[in-house]
Amino acid sequence: MKYRVLSIVVMFVCFLASGCRRAQYAPPAEDTVSVVELDSIQAEHDISIDAHAWADSIMDCMTVEEMAGQLIMPAVYSDVSSDAMRILKKYATDSHIGGVVLLKGSVEAARCIADTLREWLSVPPFIAIDAEWGLAMRLDGTPEFPHNGRISEAADETLLFDYGFEVARECREIGINMVLGPVLDVLPEGKRKSGIGSRSFGRDVHRASDMGVAYAKGIESGGVLSVAKHFPGHGSADADSHKRLPSVVKSRKELDAKDLLPFKEYVENGLSAIMMGHLYVPALDSVEVPVTVSERVLKEFVRKDMDFHGLIVTDAMNMAGAGGNSAADAIIAGADIVLAPANTEEEVMILTDAVRRGRLSTDQLRDRVGRVLFYKYIVAREKYGDGKIVDTSEAERIIKLLR
Repeated sequence: MKYRVLSIVVMFVCFLASGCRRAQYAPPAEDTVSVVELDSIQAEHDISIDAHAWADSIMDCMTVEEMAGQLIMPAVYSDVSSDAMRILKKYATDSHIGGVVLLKGSVEAARCIADTLREWLSVPPFIAIDAEWGLAMRLDGTPEFPHNGRISEAADETLLFDYGFEVARECREIGINMVLGPVLDVLPEGKRKSGIGSRSFGRDVHRASDMGVAYAKGIESGGVLSVAKHFPGHGSADADSHKRLPSVVKSRKELDAKDLLPFKEYVENGLSAIMMGHLYVPALDSVEVPVTVSERVLKEFVRKDMDFHGLIVTDAMNMAGAGGNSAADAIIAGADIVLAPANTEEEVMILTDAVRRGRLSTDQLRDRVGRVLFYKYIVAREKYGDGKIVDTSEAERIIKLLR
């Protein structure tokens, strides 16, 4: 079924000094949410009520397969060749995907993919990208900011906020509404090498936290979702999760004092999403599985202990560190969005079957999908840019100061 979706303008004011927050997800109260048409909503009061109501109305018209698809975001190259677009069309029409993660390619192709998906999909998609040092990490011809670990010691939170805000502006020009960043992993003391390396803000946990959270605030004040990674901290991992499942062998006290601190700051500042790393952390769950599929970590620790109500996102499930676990395993454990599965169509089918067999209840599925739709409503805009990042004067200023 096609849904008539009206683009809306949601204005957010996020002051770094005062710590103002954007609308946050919270379970809807039964007496405040009603089913409404999106084009009848007036965003002049509590926008969270409107977002819940819209999500409710969309889910009421969805099949189980369509809801399952909302939780899956395959990775696609920023490529518009006939073969690439054929695959994208299949993702949209057969698997009802919730969005995509853009890989390497051109700005023009990225914008074309974003526009095309918005035409093909019944529900506005998330268009996500890794932008750990700006869009240049993935897209040619875009401003290249320094890696986090190479940022000047003179850089402060105000500059990092401006940096995030500028990256968000560039994203909106292209049609991107989700940045897979900041990296909140803290490097270990006295260890020369780490799988994260210069992607991290460094060994000083307080600086890493302050810089990362300021960057995320800048992104979100610019109307784009941030996704902090890689929970609960990849800096001390004993391997690269692209190649195998690493371990982070620390006591809970050590985790609280260092690795977890930036994520707790991120949550306390009301920011939107956290990416689970493919990491085995025995202090959080003694069962040797990646936290990506650990119900104990996702439901008990992240949701309850940390009181996080935003989106829980997996790292790419086609990585070796995922251990062959399925999207359904992650969703059942408590994740809301699965990134880059090895086989998108198959994973949507497995997740759909999990609901029909009772491994995941319909209420649990609606909980995940409702949260996804809530944040899609929040990042909705009347217009994106024209696909050209024409004004780089601000980027040039920021790059100079960051170095």
